[in-house]
Amino acid sequence: MTKPKTSTKTIKASQYERDNLALYVESVPLFKAAQNVNSIGKADFVYPIGSSGLSATLHGASILLRVNDHWDWFINLSAADYPLVTQDASQYERYNLARFVVSVPLFKAAQNVNFIGEADFVYPLGSSGLSATLHGASIPLRVNDHWDWFSNLSSADYPLVTQDDLLHILSYMPKDLNFVNHSSYIGWRESRKLKPIVVDPGLFLEEEDEVFYATQKRELPDAYRLFSGSSCTILSRKFIEFCIMGTDNLPRTLLMYLSNSPSAASVYFPTILCNSRKFNKTTINRNIWYASFNSRQEARPLNSSDFNDLVMSGAAFATPFEANDPILDQIDRELLHHEHNKPVPGGWCLGDNVTDKCTLWGDAEVLRPGPGSKRLEKSFVQIFTNDTFRSSQCIYE
Repeated sequence: MTKPKTSTKTIKASQYERDNLALYVESVPLFKAAQNVNSIGKADFVYPIGSSGLSATLHGASILLRVNDHWDWFINLSAADYPLVTQDASQYERYNLARFVVSVPLFKAAQNVNFIGEADFVYPLGSSGLSATLHGASIPLRVNDHWDWFSNLSSADYPLVTQDDLLHILSYMPKDLNFVNHSSYIGWRESRKLKPIVVDPGLFLEEEDEVFYATQKRELPDAYRLFSGSSCTILSRKFIEFCIMGTDNLPRTLLMYLSNSPSAASVYFPTILCNSRKFNKTTINRNIWYASFNSRQEARPLNSSDFNDLVMSGAAFATPFEANDPILDQIDRELLHHEHNKPVPGGWCLGDNVTDKCTLWGDAEVLRPGPGSKRLEKSFVQIFTNDTFRSSQCIYE
């Protein structure tokens, strides 16, 4: 019986091919936004026998240690390996997160953090994002009567003012106002965002799958006028009830129309507001989010060089941010006075501890606004001066 030969032939890519791979990784929007794929510039020659494989593995682990602090395990996969599970949080992990929320004394005392047990798969395209937002909006309607506005924040958003700053300014506002960027000008969105038909698996599958386009396209509706805008909004309780409780047919009709639309989240709320006589005079064509757009009208990740612009904008939130950039630490330190693993101080903090005033809790209704409220106040004064905001409410262009 002949002993099989052990191959020592290497399969390696040239430096030119590796440079092209690095350029491809940088060109993929998903990789660029998440910044979770790194390409090693110089190739390691790896042989099936010997120590070169171990050397390459240690090389990869050392890079991860250098570029990212937020990880717990390292897995060395080869080109022959293939994953059988997704990276999304399992139900077990979600239960652990829920147990953590109820174990934090501050959350337990205030009872102002609610956790949705079942996960919603949300895709950038399709209507699953809108479905998740409406799901989230229905929770406070059911569990709490004492709120005036609903704001849908994503994991890419970060506050530029404290909770007391924002509540202080909003306490002077009429409670029926809705802050939504909107425009009836459709332009290029008609062919790319509104007429195409997509199938969003987040609406009917328990596991993650790909969104795919249908070959057909549909006409725009003529029963109502479509408006587009930002998916980041601050909406009044009355309007949320109008959308969720079904007192009018428009929210249901539009929801069915957008169920197979690529841009449901950015169209739904502006269209309902501007086609409803009850709410079209309550719209403020501004959402108090700061974002910087590139030539393709895509929000670019913000970094430390944008800090002064963030402050001067008078916005309450900003989005999105570059991964591992110190700008978030700067916002915590200079704008929010927020320390790691501690709440942002507010009027409810009564402790005399210099390093942590929130060890003793007081009345949550007491507000202690800071410099952020002045920036917000200036921004709102510009909006409401001389009733100029009315000239941009639901304009047909």
